[in-house]
Amino acid sequence: MVFLELFLTFFTIGIVTFGGGYAMLPMIQEQVAARWGDLITEAQLVDFVAVSESTPGPFAINMATYIGSVVGGEQGGFMWQVLGSFCATMGVVLPSFIIILIVARIYDRFKESTIVKGCMTGLKPAVVGLIAGAVLNVMGTVFCPGGWAAALLSTPAFYISGAIAVTMVILAFKKVPPIVIICLSAAIGIAVGYMGLLD
Repeated sequence: MVFLELFLTFFTIGIVTFGGGYAMLPMIQEQVAARWGDLITEAQLVDFVAVSESTPGPFAINMATYIGSVVGGEQGGFMWQVLGSFCATMGVVLPSFIIILIVARIYDRFKESTIVKGCMTGLKPAVVGLIAGAVLNVMGTVFCPGGWAAALLSTPAFYISGAIAVTMVILAFKKVPPIVIICLSAAIGIAVGYMGLLD
């Protein structure tokens, strides 16, 4: 049953992924491609990464809700979309909820333990690696949708995407409010889309 599959898939992602939503992204991409690749393309998933980041709420929950909605919607109408969203969202939320309840009860007793400190130290670079992998994967899809090739350097899409990325980095370091960056990015994306430069 697809709804049980949604729940179990996101429960598994939630229970084995440390480091938050960004660290979950590689597993989400892998599972979606393996299970529902015919419904959700990699490009659509990347588009929703942008939407998830520019809307309120935790990243992983937004992603799970979206994927559940698309997969559940294949079963019928609106109610199936809601059920799909609910199953995927509960799957990704429950592991963290259960683990935090357990950790909150025992952490004070073990926080000075050498083993616990070692685990926390070891998890930090692993999380950074997972996030870096997700960033590189998304960058490849956004900047090079047709794959890496020398001909890519002659396309307007490459230069436009690069200019947008550089502009966003500059704005981030200049401490521009996030809502301004989001609105500016949306405006640039709409303008470029209407000009047909990224087709």
